[in-house]
Amino acid sequence: MPENYVSNQTEKGNVSIAEDVICVMVSAAMAEVEGVAGASGSAAVANDIADFLGIKSSGKNIKISSKDGKTVVDIVLLVRYGYNVTSVAKKVQEKVYAALEAMTGMDMVVNVHVSGIIFEKAEKK
Repeated sequence: MPENYVSNQTEKGNVSIAEDVICVMVSAAMAEVEGVAGASGSAAVANDIADFLGIKSSGKNIKISSKDGKTVVDIVLLVRYGYNVTSVAKKVQEKVYAALEAMTGMDMVVNVHVSGIIFEKAEKK
């Protein structure tokens, strides 16, 4: 099964990064934002990292595409009840954008879609 790559043309040649690698970066950056209840990557590796970081799988994905020569990252996530949805989404967008720019050197568009709210289960006494 061929992997999909995000490519960036430089003066010295072409740099290609597997979408799986981008998904891992996105999952790790999302894990740093308080209030995120879950999301899952488009690759098994990203799912494993998300599980390791304690991010619940929402059945949704991280979608990477290209539009007008720019790489677009669409993230579908769940927010924990009690957190400001807009604030959490903006923080995820900022963290993911900063992480991707720092680690890849590529300018990307990051779109965040909140698909639901997760309520914490009350502990039984």
